[in-house]
Amino acid sequence: MDAIVMYPSPAIGHLISMVELAKLILNHRPSLSIHIIVFDPPYDAGSTAPYINKVYATIPSIIFHHLPTITLLPSIISSCQIPETLTFEVLLLNNPNLHQALVSISNNYTIFAFIADFFCYAAQSVTAKFNFPTYEFFTSGAGCLSLMLCFPTIHKNTTKSFKDMDNLLHIPGVPPMPAKDMPQPFLERDDNVYQYFLDATIQLPRSAGIIVNTFESLEPRAVKAMTDGLGAPDGPLPPLPPLYCIGPLIASDNRGGSSHGGGGGDSDSKPEYLAWLDTQPIQSVVFLCFGSLGRFSAEQLKEIAVGLERSGQRFLWVVKNPPQLDTDLDSIFPEGFLDRTRERGFVLKSWAPQVEILNHDSVGGFVTHCGWNSVLEAVCAGVPMLAWPLYAEQRCNRILLVQELKIALPMVESENGFVSSTEVDKRVREFMNSEEGDSVRRQTKAMKNEAKAALNKGGFSCVALFKLFESWKLK
Repeated sequence: MDAIVMYPSPAIGHLISMVELAKLILNHRPSLSIHIIVFDPPYDAGSTAPYINKVYATIPSIIFHHLPTITLLPSIISSCQIPETLTFEVLLLNNPNLHQALVSISNNYTIFAFIADFFCYAAQSVTAKFNFPTYEFFTSGAGCLSLMLCFPTIHKNTTKSFKDMDNLLHIPGVPPMPAKDMPQPFLERDDNVYQYFLDATIQLPRSAGIIVNTFESLEPRAVKAMTDGLGAPDGPLPPLPPLYCIGPLIASDNRGGSSHGGGGGDSDSKPEYLAWLDTQPIQSVVFLCFGSLGRFSAEQLKEIAVGLERSGQRFLWVVKNPPQLDTDLDSIFPEGFLDRTRERGFVLKSWAPQVEILNHDSVGGFVTHCGWNSVLEAVCAGVPMLAWPLYAEQRCNRILLVQELKIALPMVESENGFVSSTEVDKRVREFMNSEEGDSVRRQTKAMKNEAKAALNKGGFSCVALFKLFESWKLK
């Protein structure tokens, strides 16, 4: 039987993107078997077991293979400031286990291709011993990919850490990028994670092709820069293998149903937040949600609460407890906040079905951490963004969303990353009641139509997918 093997990074957002790629492939080539090799990271990357079990139970053509757990020395774990370092450490140690898994799969299947997450670059030294091509899957956008591809050249041209640089970086296809807005793991040149990412970006062009979770009409300048091999003063692009922009790949939430959610049934069966949304005017609600790992200090949560109350805008806010603090929300918020905002606000603790809420008619704006999955979900729902990056490559994404794609307005933080209640109030008002807000709203709705067109027969992403199949000799 013919098979494709996939190797995602363990973070839940990366795993979901890889599974969505698997589903897309199976929709067009249902005779294939897809094998996803997973492993546990030595830190909390978000629980993946319930998600894997659900996929396993509903899509028999997707088979999961769990690699043995790697135990890192306590000294390595305690010395790491950035979780991505530990992911790279485990990936390197996992290569013998990966080799064994591929041998086992090869005994019963003909493997046509191996697709590795960008983080899993070390797998190429293993897959080179087999008779199938290896592709890189880049779960962020084309603008961020262009930055990654230029990283080795930028590294050669300077001896400073990005955190100590005040200049702009000129990268093909994206606006000038402040050095301090480079992805968080890139900022300190002497950190181990910097070297891991440097190795990963050097390896990218050596793959048989790069699959990107974007669509050409969303990021035309960045895609053109890479396909045309354009150069720039700070970062000439290396010769690239074929680029396959096959997005937007987004996951549907656990609940099905219409834009008013709920998975059917009468209104009494709806979750409280959906029933509340149903009572709000169209496009009047600001939705605040910051991803599976996005947490704020108690002090920052108070500032958000004060800013939202002052703004007078309707809001639905998903709140996680601050790190190492398990307490009632009433004790974190200003006294009486929940009572005073009860008519125009709804606070939801810990989790929400983001796609379902974004597609609700009442939602008119999305305050987001700029994770790429969330960006694509907002685009597909036609909901503009207020960009508040927290970690990883999210500061780069903010520049792209605000300056290049023009589908977001920026939240402006202080030097230490703190956002005042005054800023929250000002930006939320501007977002919902200004010409700037209306402009990004119009642009996002236009991109929603472009996203739909890209996936239709003859669309950019559909054509790219079939070119990918041709490279695998799949008819």
